[in-house]
Amino acid sequence: MNNTQKVSVELKNGKFRLSNSAKIEDLNPKALIICAAAECAGYTIMHILRKDNVVPKSLEITVEGTLDTPTLAPESQYVGFNVRYNIDCKSLADQNTISSAVRQAQEYQCGVIAMLRRIAPVSHDIAIVSTETVKI
Repeated sequence: MNNTQKVSVELKNGKFRLSNSAKIEDLNPKALIICAAAECAGYTIMHILRKDNVVPKSLEITVEGTLDTPTLAPESQYVGFNVRYNIDCKSLADQNTISSAVRQAQEYQCGVIAMLRRIAPVSHDIAIVSTETVKI
């Protein structure tokens, strides 16, 4: 069984912070790589959304990296990555704009995600919800 490293970041006051009160100094070097990917994707998404004047209510990005060894070791290497985007937006209209921004960041605008693709395959999941009340 392979070992998985996992890092989540959340948008708070315009900056991305590690989730669950985690501290950057507690991350090992391999986890720092996927932390950089999560933050880069987040800032890329926010840059794209700024052009459309869309601000999500919340944005959490989790990157998991699967290592080729059963336990973390200096020689461990990543063999795959998964990026999970969880976004809460203000309206149904914002969902399409945010979805497009996430795809752009994931597929070609985020440089760190592009670098991860040179190491191993990168998959992704996107979950966008709207808290807008719809009148029937």
